[in-house]
Amino acid sequence: MKEGVLFMNDQKTNIQDLKDNIEAFVQKREWAQFHSPKNLAMSISIEAAELMEIFQWLTVEEAWKIADDPETFIHLKEEIADVMIYCLSLANRLDIDITMAIEDKVAKNEKRFPYIK
Repeated sequence: MKEGVLFMNDQKTNIQDLKDNIEAFVQKREWAQFHSPKNLAMSISIEAAELMEIFQWLTVEEAWKIADDPETFIHLKEEIADVMIYCLSLANRLDIDITMAIEDKVAKNEKRFPYIK
């Protein structure tokens, strides 16, 4: 998928399309030289902290109503996007298949935390 192509939504976009789009963006700007695993992991943490900052002083009830404030909700979506972009960039650098990694982790968690009815 080429840079700048608009995605429809989560139901119509696959992870590889997102990874390809992000990689094209990075390559076009010659940023790969800065995207070491260490730097990308640090960037994920920094962006995650910015995401947490949005909720820092909110009560649980206020946090559930975050979408009621359009400006804050836009900021929230931008920070989520930043975290995801860096995660996908790290997966690109280390050739990690996101779907397989998630499936493996869920299987591991199912063993650690068995369902008890």
